[in-house]
Amino acid sequence: MTETRTIFHIDVNSAFLSWEAVYRINFLGEERDLRNMVSAIGGDVEKRHGIILAKSIPAKKYNIRTGESILEARQKCPHLLIMPPDYDLYESCSEAFMEILREYSDMVEQYSIDEAYIDVTDAMGLYSSPVDLASKIKDRIRDKLGFTVNIGISTNKLLAKMASDFTKPDRVHTLYPEEIPVKMWPLPVGDLFYVGRASQKKLYKLGIRTIGELAHADPQTLQNHMKSHGLLIWNYANGIDYSLVCPEIPANKGYGNSTTVAFDVKDAVTAKMVLLGLCETVGTRIRRDGAEVQVISVGVRYQDDLSHESMQMTLDEPTDITTELYNASCCLFDKLWDGKRAIRHIGVHTAHVKTQTGCRQLSLFETKDYEKMKMLDKAVDSIRLKYGKEAVMRSVFLLNPGIDPMIGGISKEKRGIHQND
Repeated sequence: MTETRTIFHIDVNSAFLSWEAVYRINFLGEERDLRNMVSAIGGDVEKRHGIILAKSIPAKKYNIRTGESILEARQKCPHLLIMPPDYDLYESCSEAFMEILREYSDMVEQYSIDEAYIDVTDAMGLYSSPVDLASKIKDRIRDKLGFTVNIGISTNKLLAKMASDFTKPDRVHTLYPEEIPVKMWPLPVGDLFYVGRASQKKLYKLGIRTIGELAHADPQTLQNHMKSHGLLIWNYANGIDYSLVCPEIPANKGYGNSTTVAFDVKDAVTAKMVLLGLCETVGTRIRRDGAEVQVISVGVRYQDDLSHESMQMTLDEPTDITTELYNASCCLFDKLWDGKRAIRHIGVHTAHVKTQTGCRQLSLFETKDYEKMKMLDKAVDSIRLKYGKEAVMRSVFLLNPGIDPMIGGISKEKRGIHQND
C-alpha cells in the first residue's frame, strides 16, 4: 500500500502588509501596527499600478479586496491608509521564511513569495502529532521573524491548501479526507482552489453553489460544460489530488515579461521601444538558464475597453539572441496593431524552450554572424551582472528616459521605497 503522506501548506497572513508592519515597527521605530489599522499595500495610481496588493484584517470589514483598484477601495473606505510596496523587503522576508521551513524538511516547495508546501512525513517520528509540529513551525516563524502564518495539514497538497484558508490569522487547521463532508463541502463553491469568477458563474448556471454540490455533481455534465477544467475541480471538490511536493524548480516552459505603460502608447516607435526593453530582459533570462526558444508571441491590451489581442510565430531556428527576439516581436506587432487604438499594456512571451546546443542550421545565403551576436549578448550580460542593469544600454533609451531599457521583474520605481523614510 502507498504510504499516507503528511503535507503542510504554510501561508503568510496578509504577507506584504505584515512584512511592511514588522519592518516599520522593528527598524523604523514606528508605534503604529498596520495590521491593526484599516490599511493596505497598494501600487502607484499615476503609473497605473493602482491595485490593492494586500489588506489588513480590519480592512476586510469594509469589503476591501486584493486585486481591486485603489479607486474602488477608497470609494468603500475613504480613510483607508495605503502604503506603497517595497519588493526588495518582501523578497528578503520570503527568503527568511523559507529558510526556517527547510530546517524541518528538505521537501519544501515554494509555491509563491508567501506560501509553500512541506512534506513532513519523514519527520513525524520526532513529534507527537502533525498539529504539534505545525504549531512549533508557526510559533517559531512568529517569534523569530515577527509575522504570523496559517498552516493547513492533510494528506495531499489540495486539502492542505484549503485548510490553511480557514480561520485566520496565526492558526493551524486540519482537513483530512474524512473531514471533508463537515469542513469543506458546506463552503461556497467559489472558495474551492481553482474555481475563479468565470468558473463560479458557470457552476451557478448549473445550480451548483457549494463545494458539496460540486462534489456530488455528474462529472460528465461538468466536462460537457467546462471541458477538462470541470473534471479537475470535481476531483478537487472530492479531495482528490495526486500531485507531489516538488522541492526542485521545474525546467522553465517559457519566458516572458509584460508591462503596463505609464502613458498611452499611440505610435509604433514608442511601442517598439517598449518591446525592446521587454526583449532585453527576456533574452537575459533565457541565456542565464542556458536555453533557447523557438516560439515568440506578442500581446497588447487596449486603453479604451481593456480588450486583449495577441499573435505568435515560430522561428526557423531556436534562439537566445536579443536582437532576434526583438525583430520577431516587431514583426508580430506590425501585424497585430492597426495603428489607431491607444495601447495600455504590452507583453512578450516565448515557448518551445530547448537546451542550448551551440549548433545552428544556416541557409546558403545567410549573411548574419550569429556567433558574434551571441558573444556580444553574453558580454553585455556579464557587465550588467557586475555593474547593474543600466551599466550598458542601447542608445535609443538615452533619448527616451521615460522607458526602462530593461523592462520586467521589479521596476526601478518599486525598489528602495524605504530609503527616504
